Amino acid sequence: MSGQAFPADNHEWGVADRLRPIVAKLGGSVVRSPELQAWLDAIASSPRPIVVVPGGGALADEVRACQRQLGLDDGAAHRMALLAMDQLAWAVAGLRLGFEVGDTEEALRGSLEQGHVAVWAPFTLVANRRDIPQSWTVTSDSLALWLAHRLGAERCYVIKSMPRPRAALSAEQLARDGVVDAAFPGMLRDAGLPTFLLGRGDQADFAASLALPGGWACGARID
Repeated sequence: MSGQAFPADNHEWGVADRLRPIVAKLGGSVVRSPELQAWLDAIASSPRPIVVVPGGGALADEVRACQRQLGLDDGAAHRMALLAMDQLAWAVAGLRLGFEVGDTEEALRGSLEQGHVAVWAPFTLVANRRDIPQSWTVTSDSLALWLAHRLGAERCYVIKSMPRPRAALSAEQLARDGVVDAAFPGMLRDAGLPTFLLGRGDQADFAASLALPGGWACGARID
């Protein structure tokens, strides 16, 4: 589906903006889809610093199933789901030269400074934090916003395998529909940065928008 790029801000794309990373949350369903390579092509072509946050995908689904079957507590399931994201980070980075896994803010910034695409493995930063709920209310969607805020990112993209609506979207409605996790609306308010939903077939528009001056963004804005 072809989307329409639109300006995220009314300022010129200066040096400071070029140095601020973009965070792209790559849904677990995308990682398993035939569109994965096209998304990785778009990300790899970016002239701007970009951090990829992979979802947990089928591995996180297996954690959910194990919790139901075995009665794991939420703390254990939370850590196992983070480890699922770590594994998907290594999988994504293993598919492309120039993609480098980082598990701390310093490691991610170091990868970006060297011109690499940084891929976040979240366990080290998140597992023992008390300010992030250890439950399924927080998944990779909210964690991508949390990381984007900490890195001072310019914007965050949430990439799903679903067709993307053209209109702006409410974070609360997306959470009610199960498109994002329950903590996402609050995390978006706390992060305070432009966030956009991308979907099936949006790779070319995404790649083109990353190359445009003027602070342009594409996708459906999430408010």
